[in-house]
Amino acid sequence: MSVITMRGLRKDFTVRVRAGRLRREKRTVEAVAGIDLTVEAGEMVGYIGPNGAGKSTTLKMLTGVLTPSSGEVSVCGLAPVPQRTRLALTIGVVFGQRSQLWWDLPLRDSFALLRHIYRVPPDAHAARLRRCRSLLDLDEFLDTPVRQLSLGQRMRGELTAALLHGPSVLFLDEPTIGLDVVSKQAVRSFLAELGATGDVTLVLTTHDLADIERLCRRLVVIDHGRVVHDGTIEALHARYGSRRRLVVDLDTPLPPGFAVPGADLVSLEADGHRASFDLLSSSAAGAVVAELATLASMRDLSLVEPDIEDVVARLYRA
Repeated sequence: MSVITMRGLRKDFTVRVRAGRLRREKRTVEAVAGIDLTVEAGEMVGYIGPNGAGKSTTLKMLTGVLTPSSGEVSVCGLAPVPQRTRLALTIGVVFGQRSQLWWDLPLRDSFALLRHIYRVPPDAHAARLRRCRSLLDLDEFLDTPVRQLSLGQRMRGELTAALLHGPSVLFLDEPTIGLDVVSKQAVRSFLAELGATGDVTLVLTTHDLADIERLCRRLVVIDHGRVVHDGTIEALHARYGSRRRLVVDLDTPLPPGFAVPGADLVSLEADGHRASFDLLSSSAAGAVVAELATLASMRDLSLVEPDIEDVVARLYRA
């Protein structure tokens, strides 16, 4: 079942720009330029793009913060703006630079207030909080005022607050921004386990592509308000010519004029004792290694997977 549907979704903003020493004129800026997209229940979708691509604007329309200029949008069968109050009961939202916690209250009290705001039954609230406490290690700072929490602790609190009312969809906008390595790992592990159950649909926007690789099976890339890729990370690699790289350390240099079927030589280093090859998309690493073994004695080898950051940067430039 589709929980998110967008058809021809557009958002334009009117801005005033200088048109002379004393005069300004109105100009229309197209932030989202006709997006058609469907997200099924239980999916984990990475929604990425360069700065100004329209990611946050899309999320704000999906959550009822902004009214679309044209097109259709529904979330959990609801129109986000006209039915915003009902929608709030079915979605959770985490913005990395915004808080839904009470700054001067202990974290525990913020969770209690949210239970009353969303009218969550006490037993259901206690069960969800118990699970989050276990997976996110909240107990050591539950009684600490939010203003005294570290950024990583506060983000774990924000994730808990967004889930206590049992949403069907969780929107995450830069959830790991500014976090240290340990906190990032804790947040990613929690989201991975949450998504693995299939009970919650996750839509994640981020500039940290490690989040996408760790969490999302589906990747949607937008640029200038339009979808330029919708599919798996593997499909993105295939589309933009990414290749795995085989690095081989040799006892003796390869013979002159050698050729290795299924691989392209990238470089020879260390006086010919280290060779790097890009594997062709249809090539198996084992077959290439076997061919190399007939040409020279090998000491060591490593297989390097393509870097998604390079692929996405190439897509943006294109």
